[in-house]
Amino acid sequence: MSVEFTEDQIDAGRRLFGGPSRFIMGVAALDQLPPSEGVEIAFAGRSNVGKSSLINALTGVNELARASNTPGRTRELNFFNVNERMTLVDMPGYGYAKASKAEIKRWQAVLKGYLRGRPGLTRAFVLIDSRHGIKSTDEEMLQLLDESAVAYQFVLTKIDKIKPAELEEVLASVQAAVKKHPAAFPVVHATSSGKATGIAELRAEIAGLL
Repeated sequence: MSVEFTEDQIDAGRRLFGGPSRFIMGVAALDQLPPSEGVEIAFAGRSNVGKSSLINALTGVNELARASNTPGRTRELNFFNVNERMTLVDMPGYGYAKASKAEIKRWQAVLKGYLRGRPGLTRAFVLIDSRHGIKSTDEEMLQLLDESAVAYQFVLTKIDKIKPAELEEVLASVQAAVKKHPAAFPVVHATSSGKATGIAELRAEIAGLL
């Protein structure tokens, strides 16, 4: 399912992200979490899915979110303030981590604690690489979000890397997955950070959460 946004909605998104955005802090343990203030949204996705690029494209600030040189190495929740009106949270990429079982278990506990106990967390956006679709590692995150009762929404990334027919195919498969997950929001966004495709619409979606 896709949706058309009005000019007013697009303008609201532009104004929200037209102000200053800044890094607040990185958090590696639950007792380090900053106070929950207002609307908070989180971005989740496999390593190398394009989370940092998407956050930078949304805010218009190059290198606001920085990708780790080693995929799967980042083990922090990174918090960003958007125009003093909203908090964005960049969750660590999953799927590549070369960590001990104890370290993975510890980090999963932090993630579960954040998702289940964060009062301002309004929505999570789960990024899916349009070239690969939903993988088993994504399913683990979806299950965690379902169990945590966090409303979430799919965002396809890197759509400039595939042909229109392939995009239609992956959109159909993701929309079929939406129906299997009770906490999933039906609208799927298709984006390209490099080409700015779908960025205005995603900004409008996020502004609507205010």
